[in-house]
Amino acid sequence: MKILSVNVGLPREVTWQGKIVTTGIFKEPVNAPVMMRTLNLEGDRQADLTVHGGVTKAVYAYPSEHYGYWRTEFPGVDLPWGMFGENFTTEGLLEEAIYIGDRFGIGETEVMVTEPRMPCYKLGIKFGRPDIIKRFLASRRTGFYFAVVREGMVVTSDAIKLIGHEQQDISVADITRLYVFQKDDLKSLRRAIEVEALPKSWKGYFQHQLDKQIG
Repeated sequence: MKILSVNVGLPREVTWQGKIVTTGIFKEPVNAPVMMRTLNLEGDRQADLTVHGGVTKAVYAYPSEHYGYWRTEFPGVDLPWGMFGENFTTEGLLEEAIYIGDRFGIGETEVMVTEPRMPCYKLGIKFGRPDIIKRFLASRRTGFYFAVVREGMVVTSDAIKLIGHEQQDISVADITRLYVFQKDDLKSLRRAIEVEALPKSWKGYFQHQLDKQIG
């Protein structure tokens, strides 16, 4: 498991559907070591902190393995590393096989998996097509967020080493499944709520789903 590309970018203004929008989704690969702090990588920022960034969404990782699928979906479209707005383009980490609360060592740092990425309209800006949002969710190829447990330097080609399972009951893919596809899986909803590392917003949403089902 390793990082194939470290990508950062600052918010910029773009025109989308006749309006000026500020977005930080445009990331560029950097080859030099980068400092990873509690809220983000050095040289990287999020534009709308109400839905992006924060302690539980400090760093966004996207599996390089998914790029082949998207090249088939969008033939002729250039898809460089960082196309999905990810900070880390990774190898060897897939949503079905990593669990909320898993901790990894990367370079000098330690990170913890917190949640899948739920796309907003700004992914449509990056691709120049609004339908990417539904297709992204339907594909279940969401990528995932890390919280930064220990700050430090990271660089492209750094190994990603599993150093701890705090909770193995619910994978990243399970969260997406419960949110989009199987909202009536009561057993999994209950398990998800018990995962300590899952952010409160997700727990609240799943509790609401449970309450609706139980009546």
